[in-house]
Amino acid sequence: MNSMDQMKKPSYLMIAVLFVGAFVSFLNNSLLNVALPSIMVDLEIEDYSTVQWLATGYMLVSGILIPASAFLITRFSNRSLYITSMVIFTLGTAMAAFAPNFAVLLAGRMVQAAGSSVMGPLLMNVMLISFPREKRGAAMGIFGLVMISAPAIGPTLSGYIVEHYDWRVLFEMILPLAIISLLLSIWKLQNVMEINKNATIDYFSVVLSTIGFGGLLYGFSSASSDGWTDELVLTTLTVGAIALIVFVIRQLKLENPLLDLRVYKYPMFALSSIISMVNAVAMFSGMILTPAYVQNVRGISPLDSGLMMLPGAIVMAIMSPITGKLFDKMGPRLLSLIGLGITAVSTYLLAELQIDSSYTYIVMIYTLRMFGMSMVMMPIMTNGLNQLPTRLNPHGTAVNNTAQQVSGSIGTAILVTIMNHVATNEAESLMAGVDPAKATEQAMALLGQQALLAGIQYSFLVALGMNIIALILALFLKRVDVSEDAVRKIEESGTPERATN
Repeated sequence: MNSMDQMKKPSYLMIAVLFVGAFVSFLNNSLLNVALPSIMVDLEIEDYSTVQWLATGYMLVSGILIPASAFLITRFSNRSLYITSMVIFTLGTAMAAFAPNFAVLLAGRMVQAAGSSVMGPLLMNVMLISFPREKRGAAMGIFGLVMISAPAIGPTLSGYIVEHYDWRVLFEMILPLAIISLLLSIWKLQNVMEINKNATIDYFSVVLSTIGFGGLLYGFSSASSDGWTDELVLTTLTVGAIALIVFVIRQLKLENPLLDLRVYKYPMFALSSIISMVNAVAMFSGMILTPAYVQNVRGISPLDSGLMMLPGAIVMAIMSPITGKLFDKMGPRLLSLIGLGITAVSTYLLAELQIDSSYTYIVMIYTLRMFGMSMVMMPIMTNGLNQLPTRLNPHGTAVNNTAQQVSGSIGTAILVTIMNHVATNEAESLMAGVDPAKATEQAMALLGQQALLAGIQYSFLVALGMNIIALILALFLKRVDVSEDAVRKIEESGTPERATN
């Protein structure tokens, strides 16, 4: 086993502290969407696009800072980095909880994002260094439990709180958890990762990263609501794409890049990253399209819509550690093929939903889909990271997090645009033979529901196509050799170790 794998392992209490912090930050990411209408009323905000910045701004700050996490993890000790991040996150949560106006609330959300952006990559790197490669599957499965279940639970919890309490409770309940996690980290956290005090940061790369990822995330997230022809959307997408191209070229030329894209020379990492991006599009599309169907086509309340997603979140939470252990025994290919196959079938069934499909049937299909995805995400990600030398772990995790966030944003924007376009055309077709003056209000509402249903069905078919692409790519997955000789070879020479079937 390599020298890094033989380092002092952290206690389980320390890992638990890191898990609490990561869970709180992941939960916080998805907690506010359901509460936006209530915040609009309470703070007297007239424009929905303004209040939407509470979600968009959080995503932008995270997307901009995650690429820099590789440098931060390399340069600073995990203890000081986590404590600093948790202090920032706690401060932002307090600002949001007691915000007297929208400006302070938005600032609090931005500060929250700045603190939480490094927590996921930091925890993943601690997990990678704390467990030998042959046991990483089980460890990363536990990490997947946090990464997947927390955002899925968020809408349900938020819907319940907003329906029965004030929206500020969303922040007030997170604040004590953040404070407890901070105090525990000061008391129990230890340094388990090597740091490079001579590491330097390329500031021009930071600027390019900010403009590139920020422009793309903002442009694609705005396109679904403002339209692809909107001047600001087109400008931010163009500027973001140009900055990203220059950023990639610069990273490949720098000796010490901000984000080392040479991780893609490792074939299993590259393949796992591509599959993860395609899978992220499918997952985020389900989280957007399914509530749209349930609330706008079926007329089910936001709270019941959130409750509908809860069984799927529970299944993913239960399955993530199990699939991690299965990965350690059998590798990624069989798990991925079964998981993607189940996801494809359930996505097709979602595309076949009708205007009178029962609530129980919808819950069953959505839960089945999440069950399939639980068998894919962490196993293929772990397999890819297993092929990287330890020094590239921070860059591998940063690349994975950034790629999934950007692809999820792009995929969601495209699928929502497709949904709106098909729904509009379908509405025009349905209205062609109807006299609005003679049609009842109920009949017109039914036509609108049928048009939207057509858009949602078509978008799920497109998501199915993406899912099939991931399924085909999974056929090429091979288990990374984690034997002692193979690990020693990659640590000493930086050459990808062989993969086995």
